[in-house]
Amino acid sequence: MVPENMHLLDFIKDSPLAQDLTAGDCEVLENIMGLRRLEAGGVLIREGETDQTVYLVAQGRVKVVQEAAMGEPLLLHVMGPGGLCGEMGFVDGAPHSATLIAEQDTVLLSLERAPFESLIETHPHVVYHVMRAIVRLGHAVLKRMNQQHLEMNNYITQTHGRY
Repeated sequence: MVPENMHLLDFIKDSPLAQDLTAGDCEVLENIMGLRRLEAGGVLIREGETDQTVYLVAQGRVKVVQEAAMGEPLLLHVMGPGGLCGEMGFVDGAPHSATLIAEQDTVLLSLERAPFESLIETHPHVVYHVMRAIVRLGHAVLKRMNQQHLEMNNYITQTHGRY
């Protein structure tokens, strides 16, 4: 799945979190980030649980599902490389609103809030740029959800297209 010569720093440099970071900034992150590997079917996050870790899909795919009132869990989304997971729990400590399950063997970057916050004094520009990247990724998800909502609304009301 992951080439033997591929290391955490390589994943960080290739990630959307590093978009505005220098090579030295990426090395700072390497000291506080981790790699998490999940086999297909492995659970990353469970709906209703809390933690303070944000994950970024480096390789593989992660399903986002919510428990349904009856029957099968509802598939909300599938994330591939560059997908961000757990950002709201990372930011505000709120319980997770969905369960995340590896659809295939998956590699994720992980960043816990406490070690990240420890960089505020020594590397505030790294904290700023990483948080900016998290907001940017969250904004992309919000835009996608808004577009899907609009399309569903147009379908229901049979406006703005052929239905």
